[in-house]
Amino acid sequence: MSETTETTETTETTETTGTTGQARAGAPSPSTNAGIYEAARTVIPGGVNSPVRAFGSVGGTPRAMVRAQGAYLTDVEGNEYVDLVCSWGPMLLGHNHPAVVDAVHRAVDAGLSFGASTPDEARLAALIASRVPVDRVRMVSTGTEATMTAVRLARGATNRNLIVKFAGCYHGHSDGLLAAAGSGVATQALPGSAGVTGAQAAETLVLPYNDRAALEEAFAARGDQIAGIITEAAPCNMGVVTPAEGFNRFLREITERHGALLVWDEVLTGFRASDTGYWGLSGKPEGWTPDLWTFGKVIGGGMPTAAVAGRAEVMDLLAPLGPVYQAGTLSGNPVAMAAGLATLQNATEDVYATIALRSRQLEDLLVGALDEAGVDHSIQRAGTLFSVAFGTSERGVHDYADAQAQDVHRYAPFFHAMLDHGVYLPPSVFEAWFVSAAHDDAAMERIAAALPHAARAAAQAQPATGS
Repeated sequence: MSETTETTETTETTETTGTTGQARAGAPSPSTNAGIYEAARTVIPGGVNSPVRAFGSVGGTPRAMVRAQGAYLTDVEGNEYVDLVCSWGPMLLGHNHPAVVDAVHRAVDAGLSFGASTPDEARLAALIASRVPVDRVRMVSTGTEATMTAVRLARGATNRNLIVKFAGCYHGHSDGLLAAAGSGVATQALPGSAGVTGAQAAETLVLPYNDRAALEEAFAARGDQIAGIITEAAPCNMGVVTPAEGFNRFLREITERHGALLVWDEVLTGFRASDTGYWGLSGKPEGWTPDLWTFGKVIGGGMPTAAVAGRAEVMDLLAPLGPVYQAGTLSGNPVAMAAGLATLQNATEDVYATIALRSRQLEDLLVGALDEAGVDHSIQRAGTLFSVAFGTSERGVHDYADAQAQDVHRYAPFFHAMLDHGVYLPPSVFEAWFVSAAHDDAAMERIAAALPHAARAAAQAQPATGS
């Protein structure tokens, strides 16, 4: 291997077989963010395995991370960042928490996968059920699987086909949930992605979030066809949108009135917004529970795990007990179960108190910097999660139309100024910000030092010509 400081690349060859491998044998192994991204683009569509990582909405070169510890990420060039993404939520305790790492090491030593049941599956399911009022938990590998299964269960339980979702809410990339709003409240949705057929989208009604009148109209027109409503407990995929007072309770009431199910998507907020997820801030104090829940992120502690859960009479419709089929080769993977158990077992009251404190401190620092720079904005919050929306101080953000109408052009320069000063934000304005129990005073001081630079960059931003 030869290495030069001038090129900042190492030349390393690998023995490969097969036509594709032979064509690429001897290619340089990049050691820069740009080099890794360019190499990835030759073998991975767009160079990434999840679109937001491509920096498409902020521009520039995606960072290739190679190490994480506590509140920090380190990229391939050795740059260290305070992490405000936290793997999109799972790193509640911080990266590489010793209890989680030790649990994973023990699980790996026992075997990576068995293709059979394991004791930790039931332990993690019981731990979830001890925090929220569910009778049954079925483990899957991704949030998409969880929501897809929940929708199938809703249809199987009601013998109806239509699902109501809200514009701007994201429930994974299954075909029926990649739907965009049609021309009228009660009209069928349109495909939200190439490859989604009109027939699949037609079984979804897409309504404006926080809009009771639209829901009443849709149920009045097609209530006997609606199997259920699926909603993020608090939307976090158009930026955070706080549910209007009583809106989630209204969802419970209208579904009960019409014999439909309420599917409560806590893949992102579950055991993150609070120790009982967003339900603990909404359904628990209001005295209601959904029929089905979906979880992910935190329950895997950084490993690919998700779950669908709910009351027994619905969940027991799943195979092998009932007629609703679901299966997964790696569902309940022992390494993932170990990571999830260790994460939730160590997610104590003190952990949630620390996260709540740091989240409020971060919001205060952000608001102070933006106010000082004269940047119009509003903050939307869901428990310990929040996001910023530029140019929205008068109205705030209550639905997807509000989110889209913000001054999006201010976010890219804001993001890159933070990145240049060692803070890694979500590479899209339409995402939540995350902190962990590992964000200590030193991490917060680095954020505080970076924010004035970013606020000034946002203040100076101009919309693109013609926009």
